[in-house]
Amino acid sequence: MKAIVYDKSALPDGLRYAEIEKPTPAEDEVLIRVHAASVNPLDYHLLRHSTIRRVVETLGRQKTSQPGRDVAGEVEGTGPRVTQFKPGDAVFGSAPGAFAEYACTKESRVAAKPVDISIEHAAALPVAGLTALQGLRDYGRLTEGQSVLINGAAGGIGTFAVQIAKHLGAKVTAVCSTGNIQMVRELGADGVIDYTVENYTNNGTRYDLIFDIAGNHSLAERRRALKPQATYVGAGMVALNLSVPGLIVNMATESVRKQFVSQKFLTFIAKMTQEDLSSLAELVRSGKVTPIIDRTYDLPQVPDAIRYLEQRHARGKVVITMN
Repeated sequence: MKAIVYDKSALPDGLRYAEIEKPTPAEDEVLIRVHAASVNPLDYHLLRHSTIRRVVETLGRQKTSQPGRDVAGEVEGTGPRVTQFKPGDAVFGSAPGAFAEYACTKESRVAAKPVDISIEHAAALPVAGLTALQGLRDYGRLTEGQSVLINGAAGGIGTFAVQIAKHLGAKVTAVCSTGNIQMVRELGADGVIDYTVENYTNNGTRYDLIFDIAGNHSLAERRRALKPQATYVGAGMVALNLSVPGLIVNMATESVRKQFVSQKFLTFIAKMTQEDLSSLAELVRSGKVTPIIDRTYDLPQVPDAIRYLEQRHARGKVVITMN
C-alpha cells in the first residue's frame, strides 16, 4: 500500500511517500481503508521534535514510523475480539499512521460515521473537535450564561470551540487576526478581538473562562483577563508552546500557585472516546457544528499540508483525501 513514512534522509521534510506492507489488525483492532485524514499540530511537533515523538511512543507503547492520527474510512477487516464493527462499516476516529491507504486502530478509538456527514467533515472531527468539546465542557465546565474567551479562534480547534461554546449557551469572545473576523462572527462569536491591534489581557475585560489554543501570553497576563474563581484551560503543549521540560516546569509552578491564587489554570490532552466522537457527529448532523475545512491535499502532498499548517495561518482544518 502507499503511505507517508518518517525518513530522516528525505529532505527537506523528513517524510517520504512510500510503498509499505499493508497492516494486519490485532485482536481488538479494526483495519480501515482510509478515505480521508486530517492534519493536526501534533503532526509537525512529532516531525520536528524527536523528544516529543519518543514520549508519544512510550505512552502508546508503540513505535511511531508513520505520521497521522485523524481518520475516516471503511472497515476492511477486524480482529477476533471486535464486536461493534464489521467490514463495510463507515467509521471515523483516531488511527496511528493515518496518512496511508490503510490503517489499524483499536475498536474503542473509532465510532460509526453518520451517513449524512461527508467523509472530509468526519476526518476533520476527531482531535480538534474532541479538544474543543472536552476542554470547554469537562475542564472549563462552561455553562449557560457564562463568558468565555477563545484565544486562537480561527484554527482547527478554535473554529470548533466557538460553535460548541455557543451550543453550551455561553457568551463568546473570539481572538483572531483581521482576516478571520468575519468568519468567526459567522460561527457565532458574540464579540471578536483582533490580536493585531488589541491585547485582550490589557483591555480590562474579565471572563469566566479562557480557552487558549494560541498560548501567546504570560501567566500574569492571563490572570488579568480572568475573574476571581475563574478558569484558564490550555490545550496541552500546543497552547502552552512549551517543550517537554517546559511542561514539567509549568506543572511545578502550577502546584505552588494553587496555594495562593483562587483562579484555576489547567492544561489537558483530549481523550479519544467513542461516546464523545458520537456526540460530535450528532452536533454536525444536527447542524449545530460545522467543520471548517481550509484546504485539501492528496496523500503524496502530506509534507506540503503539514508545512502549511505549521505556518499557523490555517482557517479551520487541513484535510488529506485519498484519490
